[in-house]
Amino acid sequence: MTPWLEPGLHAGILALALAIDLVFGEPPARLHPVVWMGAAIGWLRDRAPQDDARARFGWGLMMALVLPAGCAALGALAMALPGVGVALGVLLTTSALAVRSLGEGGARVGDPLQAGDLEGARQGLSWLCSRDPDGLSAEELAGAAVESLAENASDAAIAPVFWFVLLGVPGALAYRCVNTMDAMIGYRGRYEWLGKAAARLDDVLNLVPARLTAVLLVLAAPERRWAGARVAWRDAGGTASPNAGWPMSAMAGLLGVQLTKRGHYALGDPGEPLRAAHIAQAWAVAWRAMVGGALAAVGGLALAQWP
Repeated sequence: MTPWLEPGLHAGILALALAIDLVFGEPPARLHPVVWMGAAIGWLRDRAPQDDARARFGWGLMMALVLPAGCAALGALAMALPGVGVALGVLLTTSALAVRSLGEGGARVGDPLQAGDLEGARQGLSWLCSRDPDGLSAEELAGAAVESLAENASDAAIAPVFWFVLLGVPGALAYRCVNTMDAMIGYRGRYEWLGKAAARLDDVLNLVPARLTAVLLVLAAPERRWAGARVAWRDAGGTASPNAGWPMSAMAGLLGVQLTKRGHYALGDPGEPLRAAHIAQAWAVAWRAMVGGALAAVGGLALAQWP
């Protein structure tokens, strides 16, 4: 049960935030709370200890604890402001969602790929995910875009909605802060020790949403439902991430394709070669899963208002 005294109010906030995101997309960068989060993360990242691994880990742990807590506190403070609290809650919740921009990211790869413009597709993939696009074939570009659409269905909608239902606007903002930190410093190499705490916290916060996303993807494609469920159950553990494999393997089964990353994983059964049309199919499934999941959350909160 939601801890909020007025779950009906929060149902309205979430419904309006979803509508704004679907119609208008993300706010301008100068007004985007997630851009502000990124600036704060970057400021602290650039001032981290440089040589000692333990010191860098400690600094990263501080970032992983303080920044999300600060975002949650600011969200709670905004909601408490008389007269404007609800409006600010809607805008802040909107900033935690990215449904429309995810679809635009898929199109940045799919449209040039459909036109045979591999270089344009590679540039589009750089915008959509962190994988190095240089040297990727058309099939690999399509596969990477499909994987990103599936995995980011959780990050862009299902996970922030999940934490909104549990903890309201503060929960959605704290999740988005952790997810942004993971994207900026939570990977091996230069930032491995600095970003280790953020990466592990992101894993924990996504344990339920990633699996819920896989379920919603399967429900969103009834004609291939059993294939999606079968592949997800079989192949979800094939990735290094404890979470990414669930939505990606579900999508592989739903599309009847195999999603691969050289030297890392192969999800799904070998099928027809991946192409631009699969990106559009993946987006259609992801859109139904994200919007359907968010509307189910709105309905659940509204019902919780009833005595």
